[in-house]
Amino acid sequence: MPTVTLDRDHLYERLGRTYTQDEFDHLCFEFGVELDDVTSAWQRAKDMGMDDAALEAKGLSKSVEYAIDVPANRYDLLCMEGMARALRIFLGDEETPAFEIVEPARRLRMVVDSDTCDAIRPFCCCAVLRGVSFEDPRVYKSFIDLQDKLHQNICRRRTLVAIGTHDLATLSPDFSYSAEPRDAVEFVPLTEETKAWTGRALLDHYKTAPECKHLKPYAPIIYDAPNYPVIRDAKKVVLSMPPIINGRHSRIQPHTKDVFIECTATDETKANVVCNTVVAMFSEYCGFRVEPVDVEYVKHGKTTRVETTPQLAPRTMTAALKDVRGVVGLGDAELPPAAACALAEKMQLAPATYDAATDEVTVAVPCMRSDILHA
Repeated sequence: MPTVTLDRDHLYERLGRTYTQDEFDHLCFEFGVELDDVTSAWQRAKDMGMDDAALEAKGLSKSVEYAIDVPANRYDLLCMEGMARALRIFLGDEETPAFEIVEPARRLRMVVDSDTCDAIRPFCCCAVLRGVSFEDPRVYKSFIDLQDKLHQNICRRRTLVAIGTHDLATLSPDFSYSAEPRDAVEFVPLTEETKAWTGRALLDHYKTAPECKHLKPYAPIIYDAPNYPVIRDAKKVVLSMPPIINGRHSRIQPHTKDVFIECTATDETKANVVCNTVVAMFSEYCGFRVEPVDVEYVKHGKTTRVETTPQLAPRTMTAALKDVRGVVGLGDAELPPAAACALAEKMQLAPATYDAATDEVTVAVPCMRSDILHA
């Protein structure tokens, strides 16, 4: 079960109210998550044996943090934005957001070279968020933390999906995704200021450099492949070498406003889930407005298909109310149709309607609720 650690005061600020610890613990229980620990960055370091002098030197915060255990398939709860939004909806303070696909004058395009990518990492999903602000360091931290959580969870330590996020203003669309000879790939990675590396040499570095130990586990994913995945813009600038590292050129900075998101994958379904999750969480900073990207797959010089991503349309699902009552162990009077619909909407399955003729409840499942699989 994943754990998301959130600053208590920031969470309360987003909820628009404060709680005693017992009250918040009860709210978590009702919602279906668990308040696992109440701690702070300072306390965690102290528990790991850091002495007071070192604690003071590092300037670690004593702000109270809540460590909340969430279900393994609730990827939408792995960041402050998702948890706070879900709780506000559960409390009846706001409605489930409607995501708007905004058509630009010309859609951006990602061309996937299937001839080279199929053997190593065949799929790609993309999206654009315009008008986001990272000037609040808490937003930037949450943006990075969510990607890390997804990488460790549904992405299976980047073996299934790897996320790349970029400052679109630094790039020249359109984009291409291919696998290139590992020693022909050369760029300045995010971990460097100015030094450029070739692909294989960079992975050798990550396998041995202490300062890059967080990247060492990912090197074996592509290390022995003759060709490494690379995403470039129209000027051949390297955005990323997935699933390892982004390029420094297009890094996200506090002044970034327009974000280009790319998810490369060995599993297309999970790529869509991951892309949708990142978009659903951080589009709240641009009015839930999202710009689509055409992903064009080309094989032997011919376009085999074009997928427009992200895929944000809600899904419709229907369940017999008698079956729902049977599963939860409630009678007709304990769970009448109106109550069933209200409870569904509290969990972001909105709108929820009841058809008396068929005794069925129908709900709209939003794009970030990939955990809803069947009735």
